[in-house]
Amino acid sequence: MDGADRSLSPGGGIIDRLDDVTPAVLRAMSGAGDKRLRELLDALVRHLHAFARETRLTEQEFEFGIEFLNRIGKATHASHNEGVLFSDAIGLSTLVCMMNNGNAGATETASALLGPFWRANSPHTENGSSIVRSPTPGPELFVDCVVVDPAGKPIEGVEVDVWQSSPIGLYENQDETQADMNLRGKFTTDARGRFSFRSVKPAGYPVPTDGPVGDMLRAQRRHPYRPAHMHFLGFKPGFKTLITQIFVDDDQYLESDVVFGVTRALVGDYSRHDGGTPPAEGVGAPWYTLTHRFVMEPGDAILPKPPIE
Repeated sequence: MDGADRSLSPGGGIIDRLDDVTPAVLRAMSGAGDKRLRELLDALVRHLHAFARETRLTEQEFEFGIEFLNRIGKATHASHNEGVLFSDAIGLSTLVCMMNNGNAGATETASALLGPFWRANSPHTENGSSIVRSPTPGPELFVDCVVVDPAGKPIEGVEVDVWQSSPIGLYENQDETQADMNLRGKFTTDARGRFSFRSVKPAGYPVPTDGPVGDMLRAQRRHPYRPAHMHFLGFKPGFKTLITQIFVDDDQYLESDVVFGVTRALVGDYSRHDGGTPPAEGVGAPWYTLTHRFVMEPGDAILPKPPIE
């Protein structure tokens, strides 16, 4: 005892029976200096222990669960984040997003999942320019958006990250035939709060299923598909960072998104044009247009950690 560090929390006590376990763990963790850390870990332990009791978790099931978590870690690498994918596929990402946006979950939100494919340092791109950086066959898409504050006033100087899958349903980091940063770009809103660009219409795609999340989906007899969408991230000091997705309105998977990411506010108007004068020369029918109005609220401008390098 003489060499003990008396600044450390005492242990939880000797365990005599089943009902002693949870209180002992909570006592042992009670000395955490950070109040929020104590709150989070206290709740985590209580709910995990309650889950084990409610389901009468077997040792074999416990070992399977630990191995599943280990496999998630092993499946995560520089170009793929299995942990984010798992959180998405069990609806936790959407739940946290809605709890922290849309009037604390009381109303639908225009925010959405970051997803596992955002990359930092997308190339700065002039308004009106194309984010197609290598041959990418597919219907051409012309996007024209505006960013405003809650009162409807345009916000100038917002950096807007855009990223999307190709018409075959792959992001460039998944597809060696695409150039680096293909279908990605960073735009800055002008004095009218506007930004615009040229791209190709995105396609729906299956999430990666060669890891533990794929095994889970097959065991649950769930399809792995996401409806077609484009990602947007708006950043400007003084405003809460906006992370959202705009879904293609005629996609067959809108009502069964594998990661539960579709809300009605996120369904866009991807208008098809089979005639008329296209916005640029050499554009063949059909071509599409998307217009959208984003609202950014005052708050802290915090960029998320990129899930991939």
